[in-house]
Amino acid sequence: MNRSNRRNYNGKILALTLFAVAMAYLEAAVVVYLRELYYPGGFTLTMPGMTEAMLTVEMLREAATLVLLIAVAFVAGRLSWERFGYLIFVWGVWDIFYYVWLKIAIDWPATLFDWDVLFLLPLPWLGPIIAPILVAILMVIFGFLITRLQAAGVRFRATGVTWALAIIATGMILYTFMRDYGALATGLAPKDFLYSVFLIGWLFYIAAFILSYYKIRRQRGVSIW
Repeated sequence: MNRSNRRNYNGKILALTLFAVAMAYLEAAVVVYLRELYYPGGFTLTMPGMTEAMLTVEMLREAATLVLLIAVAFVAGRLSWERFGYLIFVWGVWDIFYYVWLKIAIDWPATLFDWDVLFLLPLPWLGPIIAPILVAILMVIFGFLITRLQAAGVRFRATGVTWALAIIATGMILYTFMRDYGALATGLAPKDFLYSVFLIGWLFYIAAFILSYYKIRRQRGVSIW
């Protein structure tokens, strides 16, 4: 990668990181307000007092968050894989700093194994905080490496095996998050989290990325630094 491309890329990554960190603060601030309104006695995995209309507003807010992430990635990149790389990079940074800001603002979570309502679309996602954080870490690393490769003039390409592993991994991880979605409405304790299933899916993500990334690096012999 030449000096000009490296400078442009580093500036773009810095700007996207600042965007994700600031967006994470806005998201955390909204959650602080919601918890003050609906969970004054302490957070639990229920939705006490939240009307159907308010639940719809909250779901649309989450959808709007996804639109923001997709839009900034679309503007940052030119090609499909480049945009995807920027998307998962920004998403990962946002997700990590969301919990950082919550810890700073309200000293929550107490540990990374505390449970949270992770997402509401298309069904509620429930699980320990360490799970989405582990996924977010991979998103940041993979997004950075994909876009860095693109900035060096090499297009990222996924192999058939990569696609298969990634699809299986996504299914396994989403299953661990959504298999007990009804616990949110009933107020009952959720089932034990399937750490083994989650970790297998997480490792499949790593394997999927390595298969494509290092194959491209070997074939092109390009320096991304």
